[in-house]
Amino acid sequence: MSRVHAFADDALADHDAVELARQVAAREVSADELARAAAERVRRVAELNAVVASYDEPRHAAGPGGALTGVPTFVKDNVLLAGLPTQNGSTAYTGAPAKRDGRFTAQLLSTGVTVLGKTRLPEFGFNATTEYMSDDPVRNPWHTEHSVGASSGGSAALVAAGAVPIAHANDGGGSIRIPAACAGLVGLKPTVGRFVDSEDTRTLPINIIGEGVVTRTVRDTAAFFAAAERHRRTPTLPAVGHVLGPAQRQLRVGVLLESPTGAPIDEATRAAVERTASLLEKAGHAVTPATAPVGEQFAADFLQYWAMLADLVTTTGRLHLDRSWDTARADGLTLGLKALHRRSPHRTPAALVRLRRVRQTYARWLTEHDVVLSPVLAHTPPRLGHLSPAQPFDQLLERLRAYVSFTPLHNVAGAPALSVPAGLSPDGLPVGVHLSGAHGDERTLLELGYLLESEQPFPRIQD
Repeated sequence: MSRVHAFADDALADHDAVELARQVAAREVSADELARAAAERVRRVAELNAVVASYDEPRHAAGPGGALTGVPTFVKDNVLLAGLPTQNGSTAYTGAPAKRDGRFTAQLLSTGVTVLGKTRLPEFGFNATTEYMSDDPVRNPWHTEHSVGASSGGSAALVAAGAVPIAHANDGGGSIRIPAACAGLVGLKPTVGRFVDSEDTRTLPINIIGEGVVTRTVRDTAAFFAAAERHRRTPTLPAVGHVLGPAQRQLRVGVLLESPTGAPIDEATRAAVERTASLLEKAGHAVTPATAPVGEQFAADFLQYWAMLADLVTTTGRLHLDRSWDTARADGLTLGLKALHRRSPHRTPAALVRLRRVRQTYARWLTEHDVVLSPVLAHTPPRLGHLSPAQPFDQLLERLRAYVSFTPLHNVAGAPALSVPAGLSPDGLPVGVHLSGAHGDERTLLELGYLLESEQPFPRIQD
């Protein structure tokens, strides 16, 4: 087993983002010192292959300081970041440096973070592992022969390894929560509309993308949500505010242990959920079984939508990405999804109709429970190669269906969901548990996250 981390006796120490921002505000350390320490840590964990592009000099926040001023971070390489190309994890084109920041990037920067560069993702975020046809994969710092998940795999690898305390992530089918679970991190997918949408998200037939971060502590995620909300408050949603700890009220917690696709849950994952359910019950919450509100038809419809997006990306690549776009250079998963959609485009309109109804189905489900506890993934992080885009497409698709079976519901429903660490498997790999909330109720999820963090302290890679 190969475990890699960069924690050291330097300016970053083992502090989280909130503590580092406090030190910067108190002038106990400078943003430049933190950036230099982070850059050195990134160099020490270069084998993780998590970074795709870096600034020559750290990009410090401009304007008035935000709540996370001076905290070093990275941005995922599927949003616009001025001065760096946006490659979307693809080798099918060569992106030019962006002339401006993207819509969400501006909200991220408003928190005061110092940006060092961009992190890797699988091609267009389609896969649940950050692997490539010919390039080296992004490795899990807990065990470098295993996947760190996706699509925010590069961000998760850096945060878990201690290179930075917080990094940008986004989620179109689990891409915040999956790498958080694989890397022992906190990952909160927001309610749709909570943050500013990126440019491409606004054109989707169904908006399934949520922006956010991955962190090592609940309070860092809570601080980010509060800081980002100061930049732009969504009038159609209740404010999250700054959540500082667990609440005292009793909640109705449903426990879901049967996946919508019928995929079997491995022993370590099931044990983590059951252990967490017992903890919540001891804390005074009413814990009862829950049944998934969707099933195989939802899974088939989501696959149809996923395939439609791959078809759309490859068909319009020269127009919307770069004139150098070459479909033949796209990876095996992207091309397989495109071919799948081309075989059955007539199914897409009905699939979209059914998917648009999922929001109401989910809302009814969350009248039966205040929160639903479930696995994030059906099994612990697989070895690298298991989900590689170089695998035969049909085999890869079946493996993905057996792995990613809980998270896509929240993307289609537009609902918030939180992944928090729940211990390690017998072979030392992180296991995450998943908390599903009602539309607009990130606050309750964060409050429960604080409770779980205090009662079941998150594993630390440096220990």
